[in-house]
Amino acid sequence: MTWRCTVCEYLHESDSPPERCPKCGLPRSKFVRLDEKTGPAMLRVGDEAPDFTLPTHNEGALNLAWYRGRKNVILAFYPGDWTPVCSTQIPGYMSLLDFLQEHDCQLLGISVDSVPCHLAWARALGGLAFPLMADFWPHGAVARLYGLLTERGYADRAVFLIDKNGIIRFIERVHPAQLPDNEALKRAVLALEAERSRAG
Repeated sequence: MTWRCTVCEYLHESDSPPERCPKCGLPRSKFVRLDEKTGPAMLRVGDEAPDFTLPTHNEGALNLAWYRGRKNVILAFYPGDWTPVCSTQIPGYMSLLDFLQEHDCQLLGISVDSVPCHLAWARALGGLAFPLMADFWPHGAVARLYGLLTERGYADRAVFLIDKNGIIRFIERVHPAQLPDNEALKRAVLALEAERSRAG
């Protein structure tokens, strides 16, 4: 299995990435697993979520690693603003926000659209109380990091639940014409909460 540091391009052959990159010294979260045919492979439950920083439509630039030890994070990748299914999925999360807040979860929407596009779309939707992240430039870099960038240049529709230690605990990837199952996401959040309670 081959792992690549997304910062310095160092390649590492092993079943798992190194704790730190031997070339640039950055942590293992900067590594992605490579597939010879398609580039970065889709991440799996149990993997460490790759770190990134992106600008948002309402909170400036946000860094995923900042939430470690603070909140669980839900990354909702979607193909694009102004599209029919996304215009149902993204505002649909507004009804989940109280539940997510109760269980220490931060929701982050991500597409390859720009910040101005996110701003206009959020206004057209009547406002959104969670950040939309702009994976605009380098185009789709975070979608590629998570194994979701399509040949047509947009991100596949996928939802990740990342715990406070930065570990992926749930993934749902669906066809672009389908909506993710919010009830399945809620069950994953509750299971994570129950596991943390048992651990004391």
